[in-house]
Amino acid sequence: MGKKIAEIIETIEFVADIEGTKDCLMSQQGELWFNIDVPKGHGLKTGDKIRVILERADE
Repeated sequence: MGKKIAEIIETIEFVADIEGTKDCLMSQQGELWFNIDVPKGHGLKTGDKIRVILERADE
């Protein structure tokens, strides 16, 4: 496991359809925000609370 750079625990503010094959999840926590594309079928919706962790991957 790599060194943790940032962690966001926040409520999804917006879910956008991307070309019918994936969704874009978006939210903001202070100065940190995320915008992540995920495959359809994830089951997440606006208002769900999620955790996003950013860390350097050791290969």
